[in-house]
Amino acid sequence: MRQIVLDTETTGIDPNAGHRIIEIGCVELMERQLTGRHYHVYINPQREVEAEAITVHGITNEFLADKPLFKEIADEFFEFIKGAELVIHNAAFDVGFMDAEFARLKPVRKTADHCGIVDTLAIARKKHPGQKNNLDALCKRYGVDNSSRDLHGALLDAEILADVFLLLTGGQTALSLDENEGKQGDSAGIRRLAPGRPQLAVVRASAEEVEAHDELLGVIEKAAGETVWGKLIDA
Repeated sequence: MRQIVLDTETTGIDPNAGHRIIEIGCVELMERQLTGRHYHVYINPQREVEAEAITVHGITNEFLADKPLFKEIADEFFEFIKGAELVIHNAAFDVGFMDAEFARLKPVRKTADHCGIVDTLAIARKKHPGQKNNLDALCKRYGVDNSSRDLHGALLDAEILADVFLLLTGGQTALSLDENEGKQGDSAGIRRLAPGRPQLAVVRASAEEVEAHDELLGVIEKAAGETVWGKLIDA
């Protein structure tokens, strides 16, 4: 499965009030592994960035003055995300802005018509009810290093969210069997392996080993009832 972890920065909080996207950051996952591919762009919003928004992301009107317009990057951005499952923290916010930007162009595109959408905020709220579930809180909970995050930035936040998402949805976060290790907050986060590393050898069971395994399952199920492994095979 191809997933795109995505974040945006904007001129304000409400696209219906004419606020615009000023930065897009995306990182690509394939089968839950970072591929190294990313998409990042700053955008001239053709309007003023609110002072309150600048205190959040630090992106000034002067910095954006010579950046491309959304209509100039819309096609390449759409091609990067098309057909993927988008992973977004508080997805309604970012998708609302994306749809508002696409609605200004021809042909009009609606994000959900071309992409799946996963909201990590909704996942976190379900998994950790009654707790803070903003990105900083999740980084602390799952041991993801966000020390370079003094201000919000779309690409940096997408990279951090990718780590959080994999831990949030991956169940076990460590291989240690020590009951005192791997607890929430104690993890060192995801350690990425070198992209050019040799592929691990896949050793499959022989026909004789499969037969012996099935016989053993039969003995166990006869004595104790259906096993979890048996249920998985039947499924």
